Amino acid sequence: MNDWPHRFETELVRLGLQPERAHRLSVETAAQAGEHAADPDHFFGPAHLYARHLVAELRVSTFEEKRAEAGRVMLRLAGVTKRYRRRTVLAGVDLTVRGGEVAAIVGANGCGKSTLLRICAGLTAPTSGTVQRIRRVGFVPQDGGTAGWLTADEHFTLFGAAAGIAPRKARSTGAHLASLLAWRPTAAQPVQELSGGTRQKLNLVLGELHGPDLLLLDEPYQGFDQGSYLDFWRQVHVWRDAGRAVVVVTHLLHELQHVDHVLDLGGAA
Repeated sequence: MNDWPHRFETELVRLGLQPERAHRLSVETAAQAGEHAADPDHFFGPAHLYARHLVAELRVSTFEEKRAEAGRVMLRLAGVTKRYRRRTVLAGVDLTVRGGEVAAIVGANGCGKSTLLRICAGLTAPTSGTVQRIRRVGFVPQDGGTAGWLTADEHFTLFGAAAGIAPRKARSTGAHLASLLAWRPTAAQPVQELSGGTRQKLNLVLGELHGPDLLLLDEPYQGFDQGSYLDFWRQVHVWRDAGRAVVVVTHLLHELQHVDHVLDLGGAA
């Protein structure tokens, strides 16, 4: 276990990272494994393979490249309408969200906010109008989306497999994203034993696990305490600064200073 950080750091340097940065990443990675009382080799996989994977990610995720995404259209809705039999839920909705922007969808209960977000995600077809979106999308529902009998790690592995992420990498990425929301998953605890707020943290992690360019969030902070709620908005700022686009359904109008666009769907349809 003690030799893993050294082998990891050595490989990072061999792959072209500056020694200072390689050492910092080695220390941070070892600390992350230590937080989970795990052997780094078991937690991250072989040192040389994890180093190669990390360097590959760093090369495609530099600040300059991320900022280049800013201004690129990630989502565009034009004249989107949704009808169920004789009931019109949405009528002529227009919205454009670019990289580095956050959009809020607000309105009364029953006005079609969740329906619109599902249309944005491609899970529900509009009756008319057009939807253009980037390929890499993360969708976080207001509830559901998880299996009660599986653990958090099993969810990370399952969702990671769907995105082509190796199991160890999926679990380590999931653990890291969970830590940003002040949550440390317990290895053997099934999701059905988690509180509602913690299940929502899991949904958020699963939505971000594959590094999407567009995040669609349906009141994702349900059940959060004040600290977790603030952690969530800090993470939204991180996504925006990284050039991602975020669309969040919210009923908390005092948070609208955090967003760039507000789409008000008005009263119930």
